[in-house]
Amino acid sequence: MLLTQKILQIMKNLGKFTLIWVSQNLAIPFWIIGHVHLSTNIYEDLHEILASVGMNILVLTGFILDYKNQQNEKK
Repeated sequence: MLLTQKILQIMKNLGKFTLIWVSQNLAIPFWIIGHVHLSTNIYEDLHEILASVGMNILVLTGFILDYKNQQNEKK
């Protein structure tokens, strides 16, 4: 039981780390490509809209998690 909880905690920490890492490394490319794409295309396809919203939610979530981690480290 204790080993399972430890593994779940490691997986949770790894998932959180991965989300923050992806968010930090892809924020600028997502926004640059997104703004160029928005200025040249009209969103008519639901797939494009959902992908854009999903990427921005990913970046926002990583930003919030990283902010919380930084606040906890200062204490």
